[in-house]
Amino acid sequence: MAWFKKQKYTTLQFSTKKSERIPEGLFVKCESCYAVILASEFEKNLMVCPECGHHHKFPVNKRIALLTDEGSFSKMFEEIRPTDPLGFVDSKKYPDRIKAAQEKSGFSEAVVTGTATINGHPVAIGFMVFDFIGGSMGSVVGERITRLIEYATEHRLPVIMINCSGGARMQEGILSLMQMAKTSGACARHAMAGLPYISVLTDPSTAGVMASYASLGDVCIAEPETLIGFAGPRVIQQTINQILPKDFQQADFVLKHGFLDMVVSRAEMKDTLTKLIEYMEPAPIAETKK
Repeated sequence: MAWFKKQKYTTLQFSTKKSERIPEGLFVKCESCYAVILASEFEKNLMVCPECGHHHKFPVNKRIALLTDEGSFSKMFEEIRPTDPLGFVDSKKYPDRIKAAQEKSGFSEAVVTGTATINGHPVAIGFMVFDFIGGSMGSVVGERITRLIEYATEHRLPVIMINCSGGARMQEGILSLMQMAKTSGACARHAMAGLPYISVLTDPSTAGVMASYASLGDVCIAEPETLIGFAGPRVIQQTINQILPKDFQQADFVLKHGFLDMVVSRAEMKDTLTKLIEYMEPAPIAETKK
């Protein structure tokens, strides 16, 4: 009789067939706390992590549906399209980069503008498209925003801008930087007419966009954890040679130091905008009696 007897072990067999594995896209991992979230719950929660509250980037079409009344958003100024005024070439030609961005984002430029209603209140509203070259502001972006504000001034509408941008577009050089002054001038004329402008900052809101129209709202709101600033924290740290606070340039830090009016969660944004519009909405100008 043998002193030792060889045990028989059962080998686990894993299926290699794609149909028998967990379907792709069923779960999402939070980029902040790394929690694994059921994709359907993630979508239902407006792409906000239920564990830590981190606001992930939100597609423009979903944001339009979230903030405006169903079917009320009407695009304007879509006929204004980008060109290549400087004949700029970096790793690829600028027209090729524009075409690739249009195919990727599904939009003709880095901003979509128009009119809509928010809980029945008519507004002029614009949405920056981060998937279009980082939501950068070139000549077309500046022109569309300026015309939107001028239209709102003429028709006495509140203006709401949903910002998400890495700043001015380097492929258009000085022409891009000129949009800072142009959009700011339109904001000033709108304010002189006694009309409200609300700026909503989403992650990220930086550089030339933040240094112009995005910071000029009568009320400036940000989603939680939004990166807000001009230069990036690494550039600032290297320039001043000091260690920056951990939450530097994030929404709560900016609010604490007086550059924001409020930080509002994505789920509460539409109701907050409605209350602000109701409070700030100007009375119609009475017709002059003949």
